[in-house]
Amino acid sequence: MMGDDLEMNAAPDRQIPEEDRLRADLYNFLGLILSAPPDDGLLAQTAALSGDDSDLGRAIVQLADVAKRSGRKKVESEFGRLFIGLGRGEVLPYASYYLTGFLNEKPLASLRRDMTARGMVRSETVFEPEDGIASLMEMMGAMIVGRFGAPANVSTQKDFFNKHVGPWAGHFFADLEGAKNAVFYAPVGTVGRVFMDIEAEAFRMGAG
Repeated sequence: MMGDDLEMNAAPDRQIPEEDRLRADLYNFLGLILSAPPDDGLLAQTAALSGDDSDLGRAIVQLADVAKRSGRKKVESEFGRLFIGLGRGEVLPYASYYLTGFLNEKPLASLRRDMTARGMVRSETVFEPEDGIASLMEMMGAMIVGRFGAPANVSTQKDFFNKHVGPWAGHFFADLEGAKNAVFYAPVGTVGRVFMDIEAEAFRMGAG
């Protein structure tokens, strides 16, 4: 999770509206489950998720159902085929790749500048580029609840999302949803794709 990837400057503000805390929780969940194969505890938590009859709720229920039938070793193997592979996995979860076709390009440099401006510092023990989908999901979640200081206002969240997440994350999640090797991670892709659509529309309709 991003607590392992980035160093934080402040504890979360507890006065966060419930809707925003739920948004942050979903961002953090996606970041966690995309950063490494889930352990038995996270897999059990995923299997226990529930949802309503919305598109997002149904996607979450689908993910929970798949988690109930998935063993840790099988999911670990799937994670390797999808994201690691021999040389590279089936999908490359990096903004630079999706936006330029290459790794470590201008989108990463732009993100690093914004991370510095917001007090985000990558841990010295992490070597993956910061523009990976897992890190970006957790950055969004952390900004919402104020893990970098004061919780980010809607305008700040919108700017960060539109610059670093919106242009490519939905495409990545759609690719994950349809990936040949995706079983457990296919509904993760569905949850992510639907959530990105909801966030993009909410930012579009909101002020700022």
